[in-house]
Amino acid sequence: MNSTPGTPTTGARPGPAVVLGLVILCIEGYDLFILGAVGPSLLHHPDWDVTKSTLGLLGSLTALGMPLGSIAAGWAGDLYGRRLPMTISLAWLSLAMLLSAVAGNLALFGATRFLTGMGIGALIPLVTAYVSEAADPARHSLQVGTATTGLAIGGIVTGVVGRTLLPEWDFRTLFLFGVIPLILIPVVWRLVPAVVQDHPAEAKAETAPAAGTEESGNRLRRLLGPQYRRSTLLFWAATFSGLVIVYGASTWLPTLMVDNGYDLSSSLEFSIAFNVGAVIGTLGAALVADRGLLKVSTIVSFLLAAVAMMSLSTPQPRPLLLAASAVAGFGALGTQALVNIYVAHAHPARLRGTALGFSLGVGRVGAIVGPSYVAAVTVLISSSKAGFYAFVVPALLGALLIGLLRSGRRTSAAAPAGAPAEADAPLAQ
Repeated sequence: MNSTPGTPTTGARPGPAVVLGLVILCIEGYDLFILGAVGPSLLHHPDWDVTKSTLGLLGSLTALGMPLGSIAAGWAGDLYGRRLPMTISLAWLSLAMLLSAVAGNLALFGATRFLTGMGIGALIPLVTAYVSEAADPARHSLQVGTATTGLAIGGIVTGVVGRTLLPEWDFRTLFLFGVIPLILIPVVWRLVPAVVQDHPAEAKAETAPAAGTEESGNRLRRLLGPQYRRSTLLFWAATFSGLVIVYGASTWLPTLMVDNGYDLSSSLEFSIAFNVGAVIGTLGAALVADRGLLKVSTIVSFLLAAVAMMSLSTPQPRPLLLAASAVAGFGALGTQALVNIYVAHAHPARLRGTALGFSLGVGRVGAIVGPSYVAAVTVLISSSKAGFYAFVVPALLGALLIGLLRSGRRTSAAAPAGAPAEADAPLAQ
């Protein structure tokens, strides 16, 4: 369901939309990073016989549910509005985390992580699209980027909670905090518009023949048509590379630090620094991106991920290692936030949810592969540094893919307020 052309407003104010998106993704970040925080405790569970390969499999099971959630929610968000799919996703995620907390065996725990992955996968495209549509066009990247830092803030919370409660507490207790999204459902129902509505410039542009005539037709066909095909495929591949880094790091960073001689508390400090760097770096990069440098910002963030991971593998003074961990956080979570902003920036509101859903859905193969890829590298290569080296290849690949995007852009999402908009101007052809 979509708004009719000429809708005067988006139905959502930027401030409340950014705050709500930030809170939702903060909770989602907690649910994502909790597996990495409890990883060392899982490896020492007296009954479950968890190995490094098992930990990688659990991370991949979480990621395996994400494409289903991303694609279904992105598509549903364009057809029925953001409100209903977002509400269902929040309830789903809360139930899955509750089931993780009470899981009595490893098989059931793995199943609940798959269900959690579906909820996580659904919320990211919905929240990104919702905030993108409410954002001030002149501050589009900054406002969407601010909301997406919620993932990293959630990771910080996870690190603090893990350091405070582990290993004294049963690790499953930490999953009980994942039920919090239930209290946000009434807020979502009040603040999120029931239908997809464009900015006035976009709504006007959508009346042009170039905007296409599909209302509930095959949006995937449109994404793969001549206008969007090149950018669509490049976005899918770049998202794959970014999510290999994000989900590999979220699952493995604390454990890799333990393998390099740091105790559990120290490794969690590195995880906190990782996420603080993601927050600060994303906001800084978004400010630069709003000056017409979104492509450059994204390329640089990928390259910083490679440099930081190499630095983390070498013995250095503790302050430098913490700084490198912060840069790695920006290079991982910050980079993927910029890619998501790029996708939202490149598509009109009526196609945005589907574009984000498929970009994240197809790219989720990287999230599935990431934890097991890092696990395989650490098993096949005996060096404790191997896990860090594993991240360099996807980081360089991501920078190359973004570099292949051409400079055209959909101006209605980034031009100053009142500036003329081009209807669906393709980012790359």
